[in-house]
Amino acid sequence: MGINIGVCALQGDVSEHVAAFKAALSASGQEGEVFSFRRAVDISRCDAIVLPGGESTTISRLLRKNDMYDPLRAFRGGIFATCAGLVLIGREVDDPRVEPLGIMDIAVGRNAFGRQRDSCERAVTITGDNRPFRGYFIRAPVILSVGPDAMPLCYADHSVVGAVQGPHMVLSFHPELGGDLRLHLLFLERLGAYTPAL
Repeated sequence: MGINIGVCALQGDVSEHVAAFKAALSASGQEGEVFSFRRAVDISRCDAIVLPGGESTTISRLLRKNDMYDPLRAFRGGIFATCAGLVLIGREVDDPRVEPLGIMDIAVGRNAFGRQRDSCERAVTITGDNRPFRGYFIRAPVILSVGPDAMPLCYADHSVVGAVQGPHMVLSFHPELGGDLRLHLLFLERLGAYTPAL
């Protein structure tokens, strides 16, 4: 039986995430389907969900408008969240306009790497992997603190820009843009190894 990966398509770089996870499934030899969704009812079809980058205040408003907060909080699979998705998934964010989902034990600062004109590539260090990774930072957030339930995963300039907790993975940057599938493959590996508590 394959893995169903749903990319939340309310706003942001949806097609890039769909393409990256299709490539990751193929590279891993796993069967599965990657699709975009816009309705809360579709969450029940997913084994994993992608919360993409975009504009976090807009996505927060659209999640509320589309009644997705409670289904996402109750979701038992893994969530792969990048950039704005990272802002949403934490327990705390430094902007009162964003309603955090509280799924991961992290506090997040928005736009920590500057405005749109400051977007850039940076070297990212992945814990347990000594090969360099190029991260694309676009109005990127930063993880201000990691609680005891989560673990740091990625660093850039001594800042925490990635973390994991159970089957979930969050990244400040956009790994779907560079063609390097290591983090997507790691997410799939963790997803397969994680068994939720009953």
